[in-house]
Amino acid sequence: MADQITSNIKDTVQFKDKQLPLQGRTWKELSQLEKERCRLRNAGKQEIEHYKSSLKKGEIELREKQQSFHMTDEMTHFIIGMSSSEVERPYFLKWMQIYLDNLSRQNLSGLREKYKMLQGKESAEKKDIADLDSQISDCSLGLEHFLRELGQLYEASCSLPESSLQRKQMEHLPGLCAQMLLDGFPIELVDGDASNIPLKWISAVLTQLHTLVDSNSKIQVVSVLGIQSTGKSTLLNTMFGVQFAVSSGRCTRGAFMLLIKVNKELKEELKYDFIMIIDTEGLKSPELAQLDDSHEHDNELATLVIGLSDVTIINMSMENSTEMKDILQIVVHAFIRMKEVGKKPICHFVHQNVPDMSAHDNNMRDRKKLLEQLNEMTLAAARMEKKENITKFTDVMEYDPDTSSCYIPGLWHGTPPIAPVNAGYSEAVYDLKKSLMQDFRQCQSNDDITHFLKWTQSLWESVKFEKFIFSFRNSLVADAFSSLCTEYNGWEWAFQKEMYSWIVNSETKIYNFGITDPNPQMSIRNMLNDLMREASERLSLGEKDIQDNIVKYFEKQDGHVNLVEKYREDFVCNAKTLRRETENTVKNKLQEAVEIKEGMTKLDGIKSSQASTLDKKVLALLQNCKQKKSDSSEQELRKEFESMWEETLSEINFSGLPERDVAQDAFLMLRDNLSTRGSRVNKMLVGSSLVDCGKTVFVVESGGLWEKAKGLLVYWDHDHHRKKQQDFCEDVITQCQEFITQKVESKTGYHNTLIKELLKMIETLQQRNNCKVSEECEIRLKLHICGIATREFQKMINHFIAFNDPQMCLERYKSKYLTEFMDLFHNRDQSLKKAEEFLKLLEPAVKYYVTKMIGSDVVDEVKTGKGSEDYSTRMRFQFSILQQLLMDGEYEKYREYINHYERFVKDWLFDRIAQQLSKDSRLEKLENRNIFQR
Repeated sequence: MADQITSNIKDTVQFKDKQLPLQGRTWKELSQLEKERCRLRNAGKQEIEHYKSSLKKGEIELREKQQSFHMTDEMTHFIIGMSSSEVERPYFLKWMQIYLDNLSRQNLSGLREKYKMLQGKESAEKKDIADLDSQISDCSLGLEHFLRELGQLYEASCSLPESSLQRKQMEHLPGLCAQMLLDGFPIELVDGDASNIPLKWISAVLTQLHTLVDSNSKIQVVSVLGIQSTGKSTLLNTMFGVQFAVSSGRCTRGAFMLLIKVNKELKEELKYDFIMIIDTEGLKSPELAQLDDSHEHDNELATLVIGLSDVTIINMSMENSTEMKDILQIVVHAFIRMKEVGKKPICHFVHQNVPDMSAHDNNMRDRKKLLEQLNEMTLAAARMEKKENITKFTDVMEYDPDTSSCYIPGLWHGTPPIAPVNAGYSEAVYDLKKSLMQDFRQCQSNDDITHFLKWTQSLWESVKFEKFIFSFRNSLVADAFSSLCTEYNGWEWAFQKEMYSWIVNSETKIYNFGITDPNPQMSIRNMLNDLMREASERLSLGEKDIQDNIVKYFEKQDGHVNLVEKYREDFVCNAKTLRRETENTVKNKLQEAVEIKEGMTKLDGIKSSQASTLDKKVLALLQNCKQKKSDSSEQELRKEFESMWEETLSEINFSGLPERDVAQDAFLMLRDNLSTRGSRVNKMLVGSSLVDCGKTVFVVESGGLWEKAKGLLVYWDHDHHRKKQQDFCEDVITQCQEFITQKVESKTGYHNTLIKELLKMIETLQQRNNCKVSEECEIRLKLHICGIATREFQKMINHFIAFNDPQMCLERYKSKYLTEFMDLFHNRDQSLKKAEEFLKLLEPAVKYYVTKMIGSDVVDEVKTGKGSEDYSTRMRFQFSILQQLLMDGEYEKYREYINHYERFVKDWLFDRIAQQLSKDSRLEKLENRNIFQR
């Protein structure tokens, strides 16, 4: 039967497509959808439940596609062979293995030669190597592919009704594989090609296995992990007398489990009935390195296998020490996760191909170095996993450097296949086996096959939901990248702080122009040009400092900086972007300050001229009164003053301040902003009055029939789509209203750039949220917000004009002039009053300066005080927020976080900063430092 099946195989790829159709692209796509439904990496801005429903629908369609295939002839023959007698079945399976291994050697030898040639060429394209890797994977054919097809036949039938004939025909398949396990043949646990466990199939096989053995049978699980071609399978075969596939020329992926029955004598001593051995593919396989998600696949596999094991053997080849460091990183991450669920497995490190048989005694220093490396990797991995209480390797697993390290010589004396077998290899493996038996005696586990099954199901479910940090090669890379981010954030803040301080000082210079250093030869516009040139020089210098720091950082030999060399250019680009954004901010701030100063200069000139006229009148009145009579009463003096005041006001020409039409400004800027949108948009603008816009609640209107149809196609529910747009628009309106309120309360005056900033803010929020709104909705939203801004800014201008009206200003100072007139007439001491007046004049300037400068001090306090590590990198910051959400456990906070992320983060930051500054009067100390030390 085995010869009949394999003799017809001419083209492996074609054979797999025609005779084993269920496990190809369909099964891989199913696996990807299954993981995506758990991890939701590509959900973007889609509504989560709808996205999950679409994924589930895709899974159902793929299962239906599998069900449409009829069982092929070769699979029918294979099942017949599997169903043969207890004596014939092992022979059938063994011959299948032999024939398939021979085919693999023939098919893969040529491809491997091509692979070696490509790897040796410097000019070889990565795409060519990746294509060849895929060919090697596709050409691989073994017994596991037939068993995999059985699994998919069974899984596809499970989606059918229980009464279905097709489903009933497949119900006996798990029993065949369970019997195969008892016969000593390995079964695929993890499908390496799809990087998935066919959980229904494995569950059914293990359930059948449980029924075939004594229900109280206990098992002990041993696994092996290591780099490809380091002799893992050979080690297990020698140690336990099993027959995992070796030297078949195939690049087998995944993990295999094999059952060994413990004899009666040893069973009484070990208290176990079976030993489950899990053999895995080689991690960091060079052939698989070019395939997509190879790093993630390695980490998933290691986490699962270590989680299932009572004892884990880490197989290390002396020739591959560099690659082994990557494996150790993967292993340490997996052990840390197991500690979190209360499992602390035993670990053995096996060093293969050791030339000196006395190596164990002579390699004490190497074992100590290995433990140091393991401790370092554990610390780095614990930081990435946010488990700060884990500081050393022995915190996560049972490991003794002396008893848990084994040195094994090479299998051959010389170069195989002519070289004789090294007897020392078997002796060393036997010593390792005795050590494992000792571990088995000490283990108190009472797990049976059902427990192993439940643990497999829950562990794989956790792995599917796990969003590993595997975009990095290992946690040392991630840790090095995190350190680089922390350093860069420090350089970035130093640059921003210096430029912010410079902006505040420059604004102060502009506001004090013509007062502290009058220079008739210089206009305020000339001063602006000088400041812009100075800003450009400072920006260039600051950018250069960051670039130099990046260079110095990568010149260091510590901190594993070599691992993040490929990210250097990203940080260089970030520095350039930072300079460009800061330059725009500086330009806008200085222009705004100059516009305000020019307006205030005109106003102050009018006030100064009128105040000078009034001063002269008061002094003239004072001199006249003193000459008339020196004993005038208070009432007479008041009468004289009132007469002078009325006469003077009638002589002064009060032109007042010119009014400003904010609605007209906003309309012109809005028209410029939408100038490229076409005549339809222009018609909407012309037909709208900004004064009347934004008075009612903004409502997203339903589009036409076509818009509704598109909404139904994309979101299934048009009302849901409209509600999502409504939420987005309300969020934009809220944030814009906060911006408007902030500008109004700042009392800095109105200028054209405020409307520009507002329009830019709307567009930025729309891009950031990636929310698709119709053009009509966007125009209505901008009109609504500009309408609100127009009224609020117009109120601000009107209040400013009224407050600074020249006649009103003189009226406010009338009592001051009267008091000074009376005091001067009676020769009273005015020192105290003048001091109080000076304090009143000084107070606004001090408040303005402290308010401006204290912001950077608060940031410094937060970034250097207790809990500063929460702000060191974006990942730590996000972790802190999510951790707080989890601790609070309040639904409304989760809702706010999801729907209004920026607002939630601002409120969260405000609460954290307020809490930190309220301790020990920190805010008051910062204010005093700005007042007395600057």
